Amino acid sequence: MNSKLRKTAGIVLAGVLLCGTAACTDEDGKTSSGKASGSAQASSSADKPVEVTPAAAVKRAAEKNEKLTSLSYSMSGTVPGGGDIEAQASMTMKPLAMSMKMKGGVGAEAGEVEIRLVGEAMYLNGGEPLEAGKTWMKFDLAALKEAGGEDPLAELTAQADKNPAQDTAALTASKDLKKVGEESVDGVETTHYTGTLTLDAMRASLAGEDAETKKRREGTLEQYEKLGVEKLTMDIWIDENDQTKQVRTRSTTKEGPMDLTIKLLSVNKPVTVTAPPAAETVDLAEMMNEAGSA
Repeated sequence: MNSKLRKTAGIVLAGVLLCGTAACTDEDGKTSSGKASGSAQASSSADKPVEVTPAAAVKRAAEKNEKLTSLSYSMSGTVPGGGDIEAQASMTMKPLAMSMKMKGGVGAEAGEVEIRLVGEAMYLNGGEPLEAGKTWMKFDLAALKEAGGEDPLAELTAQADKNPAQDTAALTASKDLKKVGEESVDGVETTHYTGTLTLDAMRASLAGEDAETKKRREGTLEQYEKLGVEKLTMDIWIDENDQTKQVRTRSTTKEGPMDLTIKLLSVNKPVTVTAPPAAETVDLAEMMNEAGSA
């Protein structure tokens, strides 16, 4: 895999990881349903819906995001050190599969890349012929890990299979979380919330989380630390069904500004991801075996 292809893929996939910020807990460390008490419901009039707090609204949306079975989304903005990027992706959770087309990078590193994650294999297409005119490179992740003792694409894979909507509860850790107002996102009426949060607050909120959730969130925190991020500004747009429609994440890093927006185009709809035709694919594991036996 040439450096241009790998770096461009890494830049945009890092955007997925960073924009789907590490989830935290709500203000009191407990799950908040955002539902009014029975007495409050009884006292409210039929034509006056119960107002929920910003933290409760964001928590409800985050809980719904955790249960998504599939989604399609677009991403655009600026990645630290990577310039402007654009991407569109679809993924299914069980079985895990993902397809993404992206373009981004700066100068000689700019380019377009298509990535597919199917089973234990990742496929990348940088648009340039490889061997015998083939344009896809296959990475058998299990074989590469066995051959080298570790998965050389572990970080890239972790970014590729990330549900960018899953971790939107980060905003509930914000001390200044507030409702901005009602806004339309691609024709859908939503409520816009915004807030800022520090990495220290995000890290402190990990106490009491299960091992899998903690591992995922710690991975995101590590990405932020590498970039020198100290504080984030996050915005989330939620529709009347508690579904996240858009997330924007902004910060200043040692490598430049970060400003990424993810829009959820559809959720829980059928998603099919297939491996590229074998005739168009170069298998890296096979190449390594052939080189070793030569």
